[in-house]
Amino acid sequence: MNRVDGKVALVTGGRQGLGKAIAILLAKEGAKVVITDRKEEGADAVLQEIEHAGGVGVFMSHDVRQEDDWKRVISTTVEKFGRIDVLVNNAGVGAGKNIEDVTLEEWRWVMSINLDGVFLGTQQAIKVMKAGGGGSIINMSSIEGIVGDSRMVAYDASKGGLRTLTKSAALHCAKRGYNIRVNTVHPGFIDTAMVRGFLKAHAKDGDAEAARQALENLHPIGHLGEPDDVAYAVLYLASDESKFATGSELVVDGGYTAQ
Repeated sequence: MNRVDGKVALVTGGRQGLGKAIAILLAKEGAKVVITDRKEEGADAVLQEIEHAGGVGVFMSHDVRQEDDWKRVISTTVEKFGRIDVLVNNAGVGAGKNIEDVTLEEWRWVMSINLDGVFLGTQQAIKVMKAGGGGSIINMSSIEGIVGDSRMVAYDASKGGLRTLTKSAALHCAKRGYNIRVNTVHPGFIDTAMVRGFLKAHAKDGDAEAARQALENLHPIGHLGEPDDVAYAVLYLASDESKFATGSELVVDGGYTAQ
């Protein structure tokens, strides 16, 4: 308990899926949490869970593609809580198409959120964190940032770019003595609405259950992950327990990439 007690954390895409699990766990462990999302639907339920757990949480509307939105969210968070100790760049989207079928519009849409959004958030957070004495930036990549999947070329490219963007930012902060750590988390397939939608779209003859089983079989551990599996990895990187970790990749994938 209290592994991030007193810290202020900002979690993008925090109203559902991995972001929801991350926000609730950080709050349970003592952080004041700001969740952001482009849509508001579902945010109240997350805030209620945070409150029931004895935590403090607020919601802000936020389009991670927009630099002005980032500046507003960052400044409002600092005005309300005094600082930002943890940024979790979790907001992300996928376009389940291969290199021949994906359109330029779809490609740019994925990049604008998954890569541009992380670039903007990391850049703005560094400005605040270095003035406040340090912090931890956690960028949500994927196993698809390490290995390829023929069905998700834009998603793969965005997550691979995010992986090395993070290493560059980590080196920049470390060599300048900012006391800011920047790391990536690489989940395997987690049982979320996004993954269930992916399975539905790619199920042969509409058999989503068979598609799920086939996906589970790709993970040597024998099943999909749960959102809390990823949330606990984020908690470690958000806490002072990971004070020697920067530019690193924390893989949580049931053995998927060990094969």
